[in-house]
Amino acid sequence: MVWISRICYRKYGNFVDNLRLYVRGGTGGMGLPRLGGHGGKGGDVWVTAQDGITLKKIKDQYPHRRFVAGAGANSSIRALKGGKGADVEVFAPPGIVVTTDDGVVIGELNAKGEKVLVAQGGQGGAHYCNFLPSKGKARQIRLDLKLIADVGLVGFPNAGKSSLLSTLSHAKPQIGSYPFTTLRPEIGKVMYDDFRQVSVADLPGLIEGAHVNKGMGHKFLKHVERTKQLLFVVDICGFQLSNKSPFRSAFETIQLLTKELELYREELLSKPALLVVNKMDLPETEMLLQELLDQLENQDDYKSLPEDLIPKSALHFSHVVPVSAATGLGIEELKARIRESLDAQVASQTEQETTRRIEELRRPRPPPTARSRGPRPSA
Repeated sequence: MVWISRICYRKYGNFVDNLRLYVRGGTGGMGLPRLGGHGGKGGDVWVTAQDGITLKKIKDQYPHRRFVAGAGANSSIRALKGGKGADVEVFAPPGIVVTTDDGVVIGELNAKGEKVLVAQGGQGGAHYCNFLPSKGKARQIRLDLKLIADVGLVGFPNAGKSSLLSTLSHAKPQIGSYPFTTLRPEIGKVMYDDFRQVSVADLPGLIEGAHVNKGMGHKFLKHVERTKQLLFVVDICGFQLSNKSPFRSAFETIQLLTKELELYREELLSKPALLVVNKMDLPETEMLLQELLDQLENQDDYKSLPEDLIPKSALHFSHVVPVSAATGLGIEELKARIRESLDAQVASQTEQETTRRIEELRRPRPPPTARSRGPRPSA
């Protein structure tokens, strides 16, 4: 049993996307009743976003995972106002959501330099508290990494997501002919001739039941929340996880992926989505592709799955692109469609924001109050 646990640690331990920390603000300094001196405030604990940091580095560098700020200086004859205690900064990667143990969000760090206060220092002793200081706030917090990417690859294991990412970008994900080669998220950059870059995240493969945390479950699904668009990747020949699992056609795979997202968080399906039909270099795939396109056009007529596995509403893709990650077929077309879809999303959001601002300007303002009109002229 010990041997198995060590193997598992080596296999999964290189990537950490959730970390629990103990943080405590510093205690305030003592006041000086005889001269009315104020003790210094205790130091604060902050979480600050910085490039080049990973949760794995924090875990290794601080094995006890305790961060305590400095105490405020006591008031003295030489310094009636005690100095503030030293602050403590916990550097974390961008893309972090800071929460309490109960899941209450304290703050988010989306870009380098952003910071959030997680434990405030205590007040120094003063006349209003009998010159006695207060302790700093102490709590357990969680740093939850949710990757930020333009596009997130969504697909069951062995659909070819890792191969697709390596073909689209310069990323070097692990590639193999067996399920779950992606054990941690990988992000690649798609480069365009005008130097535009689009980030694409290859995320660990879903399986049926991921919404209830089967397989990698929530470890995968939480990363989908922070992507701008979804890129469904399906094997045109279908998918079967194991000999004991039922075979699923490409269309059934799309329905099951949609259902998993729907059950985890329904609003994920409001994101723009594209469909990549992979492995088109295999024999007789043109016939299978045409069959899939017909099924997507008439989804209500094809119900081969049990009722509880069919999504409540069909997902409509802005583009369906047949590709072969192995040979490069359709890759340039896919790059163009990704760029087109992202540009359309930006244009739509800009238009919505402009419409909202115009409506605010047109909205009638309340009449000025009597006080705002100024003094009434004397008779």
